[in-house]
Amino acid sequence: MSDLSVEPITAESFARSTTAVLDSITRVIDGKPDAVRSALMCLLAEGHLLIEDVPGVGKTMLARALAASVDATVRRIQFTPDLLPGDVTGVSVFNPVDREFEFKRGAIFAHIVIADEINRSSPKTQSALLEAMEEHQVTVDGESHALPEPFLVVATQNPLEMEGTYALPEAQRDRFMMRISMGYPDAASEGLMLRQRDTVNPLVAITPVVDAERVRALIGWARSVHLSPAVEEYAVALAQATRTHPDLRLGASPRATLQLVRAAKVRAALDGREFVIPDDVAALLVPVFAHRLIPARSAGTARARSTADAITSVLTQIAASVRVPLTARA
Repeated sequence: MSDLSVEPITAESFARSTTAVLDSITRVIDGKPDAVRSALMCLLAEGHLLIEDVPGVGKTMLARALAASVDATVRRIQFTPDLLPGDVTGVSVFNPVDREFEFKRGAIFAHIVIADEINRSSPKTQSALLEAMEEHQVTVDGESHALPEPFLVVATQNPLEMEGTYALPEAQRDRFMMRISMGYPDAASEGLMLRQRDTVNPLVAITPVVDAERVRALIGWARSVHLSPAVEEYAVALAQATRTHPDLRLGASPRATLQLVRAAKVRAALDGREFVIPDDVAALLVPVFAHRLIPARSAGTARARSTADAITSVLTQIAASVRVPLTARA
């Protein structure tokens, strides 16, 4: 690992550390800079990432590349129909020697947890993540157990129209800061992938560039990014607009507004700024809000061929209608 982990946090060192992580991930995920940046943004904004796409486009590879770039504990949970909540959180087991129950930690106890194909498991098992994702702890038999910090869940899921999947409950979706899609690679990136992975797995060559302590320091720096009252009001106005729009049955929650602001701060920091501008908020509106909203039945149009298209269209209308503050640093 480089000396980035011991370098004091400044705007310049923040840029060096985050650039090192981004460069490390892009050695594996080529041609998807927005997806890579979103993954790092969720880590530094103390959120969680949901990657939704068809099989084989690199969802799990992105999660594993991020985990390999950070010198922290990493666990991967393969969600299947027979996975039990106790497999995720842990269980109390009777110790015959000490004649008492002792807690055996589940796979959720790690800095970065890869929840692979999360919608392959039952809603009961999915709900085992609710407390962990929101409060960074799990409660078993009335006793709470803290999770390590930082804590990030990177979940992958196949589209709901695929066989053998369960729709994520609204409460579960609301705990993910962002939902992104990888999309198919372009021809050049796909050709490069064939050449690079013909003989060796590129993940083997990745070495950590930051550790958990450094990530905590980067999180603290991003949290201190200035948010002016005007931009704060802008973020709130966008959230309020989703709750009154006639084409939406369920608008953005207060948690969504909070996570929008946190993500905007990290975006500003990644761009080398110590203050948030309206563009930071507007650029994150779809990835942060879209998966939380439910359209009204009348929202479908000839152009909006799916629920996702309909919601994106509504958010685009909202972004165009809400007044953008002229002063961002006041």
